[in-house]
Amino acid sequence: MKILYRLFAVALLSFSATGVFAQSSGDNFVREADSKLQAKEYTTARYMYGKAYKAYAAESKIDKAVQAVVNMSALYHREGFFKEAFEHLNNAEFQLKAYEEANNVQLPASHFLLARERERMYVKMRRSESAREQLEKMRTYANAANDSTLNTDFLTESVKVYYSLGQNDKGEEAANQLIGHYLSANDFDTAKECYRNLIDMSVKTGNVHLTQKAYDKYVAWADSVAEVKAAEEHASLQKDLDEANVAIENRDSSITAKNAIIIGLLILAAGLAAGLVFVSIALLRYMARSRRQKKAIATAQEHNQLKNMFLANISSQMEPTLNTLPANLPAAQALKDFAGHIQELSELEASQTELYPVEQVNMSNFCEALAEEVRPKTAKDVTVTVTAPKMTAPINEEALGKVLTHLLNNAAQYTPEGGKISLEFKKRGPHNIQFIVTDNGCGISEEQRENLFRPFSTVRDLTGGDGLGLPICSLTVAKMNGSLRLDDTFTHGTRFIVELHP
Repeated sequence: MKILYRLFAVALLSFSATGVFAQSSGDNFVREADSKLQAKEYTTARYMYGKAYKAYAAESKIDKAVQAVVNMSALYHREGFFKEAFEHLNNAEFQLKAYEEANNVQLPASHFLLARERERMYVKMRRSESAREQLEKMRTYANAANDSTLNTDFLTESVKVYYSLGQNDKGEEAANQLIGHYLSANDFDTAKECYRNLIDMSVKTGNVHLTQKAYDKYVAWADSVAEVKAAEEHASLQKDLDEANVAIENRDSSITAKNAIIIGLLILAAGLAAGLVFVSIALLRYMARSRRQKKAIATAQEHNQLKNMFLANISSQMEPTLNTLPANLPAAQALKDFAGHIQELSELEASQTELYPVEQVNMSNFCEALAEEVRPKTAKDVTVTVTAPKMTAPINEEALGKVLTHLLNNAAQYTPEGGKISLEFKKRGPHNIQFIVTDNGCGISEEQRENLFRPFSTVRDLTGGDGLGLPICSLTVAKMNGSLRLDDTFTHGTRFIVELHP
């Protein structure tokens, strides 16, 4: 039998995979069936529950499939078609067991629904022994599911079954258990409804003794409930009285505390007045010191401006004299470049608060053009690569191009034959882009790194470079709302990172 269950489960899952019911889910069929049932179109509702049952089974939603087949069977035996109802319930139970076997699970709640529907049919058919057998199964499944709702449902069905079959003692016992369950949960309204149902069923069976007994119990229960509610109301009123007394005591204590607080506040106010005098004196001293500091800062800024003007004037005054020197002398050209760099550095320092204007530029074309410009300047067999997507970014093409060209020229100067130079563009965020220039040359020593972006930090032979290129690049990048830095973690050459925040 287990092998048969497994085969059936495999067939069921394969049938689901074909997608026969893909265009209409079981939920849609159930909604339509419920609508037809409400309109009292029982035959159509029964048909739609059947469709829902098949759809749920194909989707391996076995719990919903069982509920659908139970609804369909109820409509069958409503019209007296008991054979068809039992056949559908048996098929559903077979599929349920196959599903449990295939998935190694137990679904007692679904078995409970099938047993309950059989029990209802047996009651209508007056087959008392079969109805009791289904009740015992329902008890077993409810206990296995450990579901209080199923236990309540079981007791409700037990009351109906026993009274319908004329077994009034057992019906009364089940009714008492059911009512006791509701009373333990203080659900008085539902308990009252159970008593009324008990009286109605005893009247329908024509048992005068049982009717009188049920009515007496209901009256006694109603009186006890009234006493309980009266006791609860008295307890509630007593609680309100106790809370009022506590509030009065707290108010008295609060008045005493407020008097103490007022005295304390007066003392505190006197202390604050004294403290305010000391704070005022300290504040006056701080203001005087701040004025001196502001004056010192203004003087420093004025001196810095004078320094920039002095350097620019020197550069301008040197230019006519330098132009008289032979252009083919390396020293003369070095002095001219030095004077020009001084002029540029001074202008950048004086205009740091004025950012460069930007426009959207294609990054791939921009980077490729820079690489193409530096390739003729490299040593033999040096590879220059570009990694940049075909996207646009807001930059100042002229100023940024000048910075990257300087970095690429430096890389070309210090990269040996067969080496590699790369230019990368990366978008780190909505307002964060990077340009990375990397080479595998000799690198930069630790001593040089400390003053790499500081102008005039060392005395050098100007024919070998004045060392102002990187400071100028750094100030230029700052005017683009960015920064230029050396990647200290890169150890196989040199890597500079230009990071902008447009």
